[in-house]
Amino acid sequence: MRGLVNSVFQTYYSLRYKQIEYFMNNPHEAQRDVFTSLIESAKETKWGKAHNYANIDSPQDYALQVPVQDYESLKPYIIRMMEGEKDVLWPGVVTHFSKSSGTTSDKSKFLPVSPQNFKSCHIKGTWDTMTLLYHNKPDCTIFSGKNFLMAGSHSKYKPNLDTIFGDVSALMVKDMPKVARPFFEPDVDTCLLDDWESKMEKMVDIAIREAKHIRMVGGVPTWIIVFFRKILEKTGKEHILEVWPNFEAYIHGGVSITPYREQLYRFLPSSDVVFMEVYNASEGYFATQLDFDHDDMLLLLDNGVYYEFIPMEEWNNEHPTTVHLEEVEIGKNYAIVISTNSGLWRYKIGDTVRFTSKAPYKIKITGRTKQFVNAFGEEVMVSNTDKALELTCNEIEAIVSEYTVAPVFFKGSGKGGHEWLIEFDKPPIDMAAFNQLLDENLQKINSDYEAKRYKDMALEQLLLRSLPKGSFLGWMKSKGKYGNQNKVPRLANDRQYVDEILNFVQA
Repeated sequence: MRGLVNSVFQTYYSLRYKQIEYFMNNPHEAQRDVFTSLIESAKETKWGKAHNYANIDSPQDYALQVPVQDYESLKPYIIRMMEGEKDVLWPGVVTHFSKSSGTTSDKSKFLPVSPQNFKSCHIKGTWDTMTLLYHNKPDCTIFSGKNFLMAGSHSKYKPNLDTIFGDVSALMVKDMPKVARPFFEPDVDTCLLDDWESKMEKMVDIAIREAKHIRMVGGVPTWIIVFFRKILEKTGKEHILEVWPNFEAYIHGGVSITPYREQLYRFLPSSDVVFMEVYNASEGYFATQLDFDHDDMLLLLDNGVYYEFIPMEEWNNEHPTTVHLEEVEIGKNYAIVISTNSGLWRYKIGDTVRFTSKAPYKIKITGRTKQFVNAFGEEVMVSNTDKALELTCNEIEAIVSEYTVAPVFFKGSGKGGHEWLIEFDKPPIDMAAFNQLLDENLQKINSDYEAKRYKDMALEQLLLRSLPKGSFLGWMKSKGKYGNQNKVPRLANDRQYVDEILNFVQA
């Protein structure tokens, strides 16, 4: 019976692939259709009237009439929506809001998830991912078994109990299409538990009990590794494939898999296991890996999101100039600006990407607009540090669990530099050699850093501190940021995170 069901899904995905082919071949038409639909839908909202949407006929009109927004500028409107007011940023009453906590910042963002956005962006993006998985691996049997999701939790908004907010993964579990529910674990009650530690224990028990049925798992690498470790501790097995003999695919996102790759290969030691990256944020489902031979992702252009891009030189401008999809250049860093069918208008989400292809449009996530080190003009991005670590670990046979980087500022006549806090799963035998090679690899990857390091004229060799195992998770837990949606900040242009972590470890 399950084999027949899997065949039905295969047929559906082959039909959906034709739609993906259409927007790949007609990207600008697809985006123009999305743009027109969004503006038309929002004309009678309070936001649409205030910004004269009735007279917007082109993306150029739109850019002139609506400034680029950040969360603080949209927050008053979002609060009104959460309190039950209708027709604010999007038509009707919006009752669901995703809670964004992508860093360990004490502030949370609440982002509207309209019914249209849920169906045609978040759910559609999930189906697109499965479509491409089955397209690349036609012998997939994902829907002959079960798929394991590491979801967050949700809560009711006390000022208005009709409003629900939580991790976008929790909202998706809560309103998952009935056709898909039998194929997913854990059960809804377990998925939506608030206490992450007790949830983790229950998920481990279910993962062991349903072991022969598990075909796929989805989640942030940081927490998947914690999950896998607990499964192996409880079963006494050497790797996950001894527990899940029919396992086929790991769908990952949230943070780069690069620093975790070797650990995950040890947990899943088979070339038959597929690793597939997705770009599924609180604001929307934006991209998914097109094929397994390339590690970039296809930008999804027909999912209710209209895209604009801010060039790096404009990031710090109060009113940045954006470029449209047809104007982007391969290899340049851009900050993403989105307009969505949930009422986020010209909204800076804080992520940065680099285009790797324009036919079709494919991207790599390079970091965050607030996660970089540029204290000395070196313009180091997360993608640089991830790659430098990967190269160094491969050469010296070390494995990194977590890391963060901050500047070391000039003091007196001294020079500046970078300080790296690294937690190793497998430490290098020679830490000094690792330190030197890491610095050299970062210079190879980033020419601005290399120039500042030339003969130690502006920057000294990076300073590496190895932290005890569990330091980063312990620090996050101490800040109340323990769970699937929380991530260690990789880079900062100040020392807040580094100093906090060092103080925590030394306490």
